[in-house]
Amino acid sequence: MPITPATATHSTSNGTADAILLELVDENGVTIGTAEKLAAHQPPGQLHRAFSVFLFDKHGRLLLQQRAIGKYHSPGVWSNTCCGHPYPGEAPFAAAARRTYEELGVSPSLLAEAGTVRYNHPDPASGLVEQEYNHLFVGLVHTPLAPDPQEIGATAFVTPAELAERHARDTFSSWFMTVLDAARPAIRELTGSSAGW
Repeated sequence: MPITPATATHSTSNGTADAILLELVDENGVTIGTAEKLAAHQPPGQLHRAFSVFLFDKHGRLLLQQRAIGKYHSPGVWSNTCCGHPYPGEAPFAAAARRTYEELGVSPSLLAEAGTVRYNHPDPASGLVEQEYNHLFVGLVHTPLAPDPQEIGATAFVTPAELAERHARDTFSSWFMTVLDAARPAIRELTGSSAGW
């Protein structure tokens, strides 16, 4: 994983990782404190700040990722291009750009805010809960991907019809349809009506 200013502050000098802290928020998205990442996802879940990225190629196809099998939360399931949590004090836009590069090895040629969505999604497989105030971003990717295998098991660019087929056949993250539906107005504006989103 590339070391960035944000990630560098979360490693100790002896190489062991500090606990990763998330930003806790109220129902309006105002920061009210912090919590350790895993603790924030234990039932019933603590409302925290998150982000979701949807990147598209020049043909208007959505980039999906399959989460690596080794992930502690929702391993092996398909989801949107990138998602995660800003570090406390980190702007959601900066976190989205950082994690997209760390996970996929690309910087979007365009990344724009697409609103927010608040949800509460238990994950039956892990027993964890996604209680999130999620900042949405849409953008374009024009360069070859270089996925980090510790984060991503596979990637795929899909049309709306191909997504519908895959969603009916494969397992997706519990939050996927919620964030996709919330981002659709911005996705349509980005990709145009002919893309079918």
